[in-house]
Amino acid sequence: MKAFWVLWGWLMGSAVWAQLPEVQLRSVSLPPEVKFRPVNLDTNVAIGYGVAVADVDGDRRPDVVLCDKSQIAWYRNPGWEKFVIAEKLTEQDHVCVAAADIDRDGKAEIAVGAGWNPGDTVNSGAVFYLIPPADRTQRWEPVRLPHEPTVHRMRWIRDSMGQFSLVVVPLHGRGNNAGTGEGDGVKILQYRRPADPKTPWKVTELNRKEWRALHKTHNFDPVPSPGVPGDSLVVAAKEGLFRFQPGSPGLEKLGTNSIGGAGEVRRGQLPQTEFFAAVEPMHGHTLAVYRVGGHRQVLDESLVDGHAVACGDLLGLGRDQIVVGWRAMNLETAVEEGGFFGK
Repeated sequence: MKAFWVLWGWLMGSAVWAQLPEVQLRSVSLPPEVKFRPVNLDTNVAIGYGVAVADVDGDRRPDVVLCDKSQIAWYRNPGWEKFVIAEKLTEQDHVCVAAADIDRDGKAEIAVGAGWNPGDTVNSGAVFYLIPPADRTQRWEPVRLPHEPTVHRMRWIRDSMGQFSLVVVPLHGRGNNAGTGEGDGVKILQYRRPADPKTPWKVTELNRKEWRALHKTHNFDPVPSPGVPGDSLVVAAKEGLFRFQPGSPGLEKLGTNSIGGAGEVRRGQLPQTEFFAAVEPMHGHTLAVYRVGGHRQVLDESLVDGHAVACGDLLGLGRDQIVVGWRAMNLETAVEEGGFFGK
């Protein structure tokens, strides 16, 4: 299924420009022209469920890691040679991947989620840690770890001591209704790697009872914790956007969002504060921004099957821009509906 992207060059969006008097509008300086150079890494992807960017081979260049339907592969920068490191870990599809240098040796560690069947909230799902060989272009050894059903997203996060652990978020709670999301809330698991990754890992339920009220937790983002070391988590769920700081007694809701909750979330940075970009609801049509105090601003309501969002200062403006993707909208429709902002 194709995905398309929209780059928002200004956080405030064109709707705010339209509210300015004409004389002021003329004085607004436009952001630099967006210039991307497309590079075909692979034209034989079956179902590209997810990607990660990390230095896999230790040459100080960021490589691309792909979670494909039946393969896990990485592409070496700058020539983008493909190396398949795992295949068919489960009978059902692979679904997510996490890559980061968690032991500070200059080379990324990789974890994989598989067994994808969102309709089976009892028996689906799988989590693997991949042990690399000396030659990282060869096959890696998978180590199966405990899991909750409907494994869907995973990221490496840092604790207050600067140590990394793996956090895995399922789509549904165990045994709940896959269609409505009713039933038990999700259990978010945290995995701490032992010295020997083939020995049992310490696995704890990160959210405990405080997060059991969240359902259809589609995506999440590790973000700096306010005032303390380590990462907190911001989760997009059927109930909305929430921040959870490990060790805190409960959840912080990030404003009041549209009916149906959110499916995607990423943190962005402005010169003096942070913001959160969200696709609402899950697989929804709205790109919205949440700022300090819970203020919500809608930037776009023309997405069809919104399915990804990212933030970064791609234009070198000293503040982040937003990149959003959708699945069910072709290029011609996007141009006709004005979906490309700042083109």
